[in-house]
Amino acid sequence: MNAAPADQIRLLDVQALDVRLQQLAHKRNSLPEHAEIDALTKDLTQLRDLLVAVQTEESDCAREQTKAEQDVDQVRQRATRDQQRLDSGAVTSPKDLENLQREIVSLAKRQGDLEDIVLEVMERRESAQERTAELTERVGSVQGKIDDATARRDAAAETLDADEAKAEKEREVIAATIPADLLKLYDKLRQQQGGIGAAKLYQRTCQGCRQELAITDFNEVRAAAPDTVVRCENCRRILVRTSDSGL
Repeated sequence: MNAAPADQIRLLDVQALDVRLQQLAHKRNSLPEHAEIDALTKDLTQLRDLLVAVQTEESDCAREQTKAEQDVDQVRQRATRDQQRLDSGAVTSPKDLENLQREIVSLAKRQGDLEDIVLEVMERRESAQERTAELTERVGSVQGKIDDATARRDAAAETLDADEAKAEKEREVIAATIPADLLKLYDKLRQQQGGIGAAKLYQRTCQGCRQELAITDFNEVRAAAPDTVVRCENCRRILVRTSDSGL
């Protein structure tokens, strides 16, 4: 393949812009905010799971407290009725009086036990409510950090977008001046060779693979016509000759 020396040199400008675009893409993927957001999101997920669990516990305690208070009320009402019967004098049989008094004592004990249960449930519910408040605050704090990191990431990405757009425009302009067959070969090699399709020959060394050309290969490059598109014998990239090539 043949191409004017100036076209081959412009190929290095395209290569430099392609490297720049690769660097920008890598920088975008490597923004520290990505890892920060991932870590914070994991923390947020765990906190939300804990919050749901403690909210469920608080809800369960509320139902348990309501049931226990209803039980206390029922026992209290029954004890009140029994006491009223006792005080009214309607029960005259000694045996019935003894049974009624025994039941009142039993109901008093039962009421005390149930009131203890109510207090215990209330304490658990209060603890769950405090834990809910704490976790809610922590969820809000972590969410705020995520929002902040997201804003920083988006701002950095916006800057990268502008840099990429500029580099892509410059590449488009320069690429339009390079013969299609030469550009096609370059793009093919760039895909095969890790993003580097053309390299400068500097003092007998290919800047693509960093290998020094054997003397016979170097002599062949030296003897090639200026418009001949030469390739590195080591990496097969397009080898662009300049005044620094040592020819």
